Amino acid sequence: MEEDALKKPTAAEADLSLHMLSESPCGSLVVYVIPESSSLLPEDVNVYIGQRRTALVRISAQMRVGKTLEQLLAQLEPRIKQVLQVMSFSHTDITVALSDRVRFRPGNKESIADSMRAFKSSPGYEITFSLLNPDPKSHQLHWDIEGAVQTYIQPLLTKLSPLANFSIDSQTLYYTMLGVTPRFDSSLEAYTLNADSLAHVINPVEARLGSNAASSNPVLNFLLYVPDIRHSPLYIHDHRKQEVPSNAFHSPRWGGIMVYNVNGFYGSETEFPVHVNINMAKVMGVFLAQLRLLLGVQSLSPPPGFLVAPCGSTGLADWELDRLMWSRSVENIATATTTITSLAQLLDQIGNIVINDNIAQQVSSAVTSLQLAMAELEVGNLGFALQYSKEAILASEKAFFDPSLLHLLYFPDDQNDCSDCLTLCG
Repeated sequence: MEEDALKKPTAAEADLSLHMLSESPCGSLVVYVIPESSSLLPEDVNVYIGQRRTALVRISAQMRVGKTLEQLLAQLEPRIKQVLQVMSFSHTDITVALSDRVRFRPGNKESIADSMRAFKSSPGYEITFSLLNPDPKSHQLHWDIEGAVQTYIQPLLTKLSPLANFSIDSQTLYYTMLGVTPRFDSSLEAYTLNADSLAHVINPVEARLGSNAASSNPVLNFLLYVPDIRHSPLYIHDHRKQEVPSNAFHSPRWGGIMVYNVNGFYGSETEFPVHVNINMAKVMGVFLAQLRLLLGVQSLSPPPGFLVAPCGSTGLADWELDRLMWSRSVENIATATTTITSLAQLLDQIGNIVINDNIAQQVSSAVTSLQLAMAELEVGNLGFALQYSKEAILASEKAFFDPSLLHLLYFPDDQNDCSDCLTLCG
């Protein structure tokens, strides 16, 4: 049946057929070695990485003729290592996951950028989509945000449900301007925003966004800005003064902004306000890519000869989810360990502090969960490891922020031992 699957017309169909034959468990990878004569891969492609947990590796006839199994595996080893670097979790990824606690070695610039861009691990995230209409007298905007979220965003969030809970809301803001005045470029007959000025765009806009005061979860902001007539069309330029194809940019651990130009509507006989139906497929394609980056899905550049399949309708390949689960588990373990260690160091400084049974139970629970998470990671059970790591964070924070400790940590001298209490009580 596997041979029949590998005779499919395309690698994508073969990947789906192999997945239906035997679904690989979370955290595992299956590599199929196919002959050089196979038509599944183009001539310039030696490795195909699918949407699931499968890779196809082409092997030449010279490698197979007269070779023992050990010799064949030895020749395949460099290629398999490249596959693992793309699809699996490595020591470099551990360094990235612990980016706030370790010093990077030179050569990891791409990993550094990914780690600093993504939000830190959290039990939940709030996602807010905002439509900014600075000139409602000229533009009457309509966006089907509810339908777009269900079509483009919800499949990704459903797949990410083991990592965190997500809530989504949207809003339309009128008379909201960017914090920077665009410059007119006569050669383009358009207005431009240079990369150097993008950092000043967010602060004035952020004051209008509001915040979810009922939740302590991080907020991911996605803003769609439709320029007013006086500054249309408006294009974003990068540091090389080249136009950004998406006409969008993102801010690390904050969100993203896309500029949506209304073209072809203006003329001498135009009646205002102009009714504009926003192309949500175009907009959500940009926001989905930004959301992946902000949630920690790494943007890897595959080696030469590799072909990576598009992530599909869910916006996330199975092996990408596995990498993210590894990363979050390692990050959670480190965070919980740091919290417990900090608590122990603080308590050691206060010799006469009393720890009640509830705090002791939370500390014990956190340590047990940490040990279980490490054990599950060691054998590759990512689902259990992630769950135990989240339980460890919850228990460690309950212990650290227990109300009975807070005033003692700031005013330790106010706590007396029993002999002092008896003396004071007479």
